[in-house]
Amino acid sequence: MAADKSPFQIILGSSSMARRRILSEMGYEFTIMTADIDEKAIRKERPEELVVALAEAKADAIMSRILATGAQLDNDAPATLLLTADTVVVYEGTIREKPSNKDEARKFIKGYSGSHASVVGSVLITNLKTGTRKGGWEEAEVYFYDIPEEIIDSLIEEDVTFKVAGGLMLEHPLTWPLVEAVVGSTDTVMGLPKALTEKLMNDAL
Repeated sequence: MAADKSPFQIILGSSSMARRRILSEMGYEFTIMTADIDEKAIRKERPEELVVALAEAKADAIMSRILATGAQLDNDAPATLLLTADTVVVYEGTIREKPSNKDEARKFIKGYSGSHASVVGSVLITNLKTGTRKGGWEEAEVYFYDIPEEIIDSLIEEDVTFKVAGGLMLEHPLTWPLVEAVVGSTDTVMGLPKALTEKLMNDAL
């Protein structure tokens, strides 16, 4: 359902460039609002529970911001769907979020060399007109060839590793040639599974 045919508006609750690009590829136009939450304050043992909880916390924060501005949703206006999402990497059973420093980023990337990691991503759609909320999660596996030290150095110097879960930016031109296989959706690894997002949008209307 492309933007020019959409009976609804979309707010993307994320600053992720990858999510912006994927949502645009799906044919949608959208506005952007970001959630200012302390992600480290939300802890769950299971990765799927964590990403769902974080997506919900982001949605709650953005809805509070909208209410604080006194904005009123026009009953005659199209429905507005708020899209929030979260992604973590799971390596050897341990949940990895964004690296907090260079040493951690190096440890993360070196671990993927000749190995593999799981990526768990959530999507939450909140219909701001009706209050209906639909969410879900998906998982994908990424298998890597050996990652040379100079590539690791370059990724860390560019700071790209600090912006993504597990320090893993699949679509980066230095990273992509070192990916042996992706089992599951590459969109899941990049932060927004298209098919799941489309389904949840329809369910929330």
